[in-house]
Amino acid sequence: MLVSESELKWAMRFYPPLFFQRIRVIRFHEGFRGVDVKVTKSFLNTNHDESIFGGTICAAADPWHPILFSNILRLAGYDVKAWSRSSAIRFLKPAKTSLHFNIAISDLEIAACEKQLNLTGRYRKSFQIGLYDRDERLCAMVINEMYIRDLKHPANNA
Repeated sequence: MLVSESELKWAMRFYPPLFFQRIRVIRFHEGFRGVDVKVTKSFLNTNHDESIFGGTICAAADPWHPILFSNILRLAGYDVKAWSRSSAIRFLKPAKTSLHFNIAISDLEIAACEKQLNLTGRYRKSFQIGLYDRDERLCAMVINEMYIRDLKHPANNA
């Protein structure tokens, strides 16, 4: 099902795993070419050290590349399934304030994905996401590996 950027923004704002951790979509970029996200620090996502839980930080970064690529490819006529295959996080500073990050998908990344899908029916790539506090200090780096499968490709229907 295709939805608009605005519809998906509101759906994700109230999606319980994100909502209760205070992870908020600020906006999806036009054509699903990116997303801006904020993690608001609150008593619901703060640990004993008064910083944001690492699990909240990882959850905040986890779903976006598969969601973006899935929507971009569906708009281009593909029938795909996309998901996060693995994640790794490096904590650089305690997240003592709210965090924010943005993700942008370039035309080159989309072209590389389409080329690989057309050849093999599958695409796998890792992306880095930096999460910044309100003073623009880098607090964490998350590396997410995304996997996409073209459901109509002959290699996936054997």
